[in-house]
Amino acid sequence: MTSPALPATRTWYRTLGTAPALAGIGFALSWVIGLSVSSVSTSPHATGAEVIADLAGHTAAQTTQYLLTEGLPAIGIAIVAVAVARRARSTAGRALAGTGLVAALLSLVMCALGLHLTLWDAPHGDAATAGTLFDTISRVDGVKMALLGAMAAIGIALAGRGLPRWVAWLGAAVAGSMAICAVGYVFLLPLPAQAAIVALPLLIVWITAAGISSGRR
Repeated sequence: MTSPALPATRTWYRTLGTAPALAGIGFALSWVIGLSVSSVSTSPHATGAEVIADLAGHTAAQTTQYLLTEGLPAIGIAIVAVAVARRARSTAGRALAGTGLVAALLSLVMCALGLHLTLWDAPHGDAATAGTLFDTISRVDGVKMALLGAMAAIGIALAGRGLPRWVAWLGAAVAGSMAICAVGYVFLLPLPAQAAIVALPLLIVWITAAGISSGRR
C-alpha cells in the first residue's frame, strides 16, 4: 500500500500569515534578537563566582535574553510541532508532536530558572546557589537539545508526507549536531558544547521551514 500524498498546497509565500508559519518565523526572530541584546557568554561549566561576575551589570539584558531565547521560542516549538503532526496524520507525526511539546516545556523551565538566577541569585551574590542553578540550567538545556534533535530525527520519517523532503533531511544534520551539544551541556563538557555554533542555526532554519511548510493546505 502506498503512503498518502501530501494535500494540495498553496504557494509558500501565501502561508506566511498562518499560525505555524508565524510561529516558525517568530522563533527565528526571537532567537536572533535575544542573542543580540547581550554580549555575555558564560561557559556551561562556569563556577558560581564566574556566573555572578558575568551577570554583574547585565540584569536587564540577561532577563530579556532569557525571555527571548527560552520563553518565547517555547511557544514556537509547540505550535510548529503540533502543526507538523496535524499535517502528517501519522504515528511518527504524533511522536514528533509529543517530543516537541516536552522540549517546549523544558524551555519554559529554563526560562523560569534563568530569570530566578538573573533577578535574584546573581544580584544577591550567592555564588553557591548561583553555581548550582546555572549547572541545572545547563543540564536541562542539554536534555532539551536531545529532545529537539530527536524531534528533527523523527521528521526524517515524514519526508514528503508531512514535511518537504529537504526540510525532513535537514533534520538529520539538526539531530546529529544537537546530539553532540546535548552531551556537552548535560555533562558540562566545554568541547562538545561548542557544537551549538552549528546546531543552533540549523535548528532555527529547520523550525522556521517546518512552520512555513506546515501552514500550507
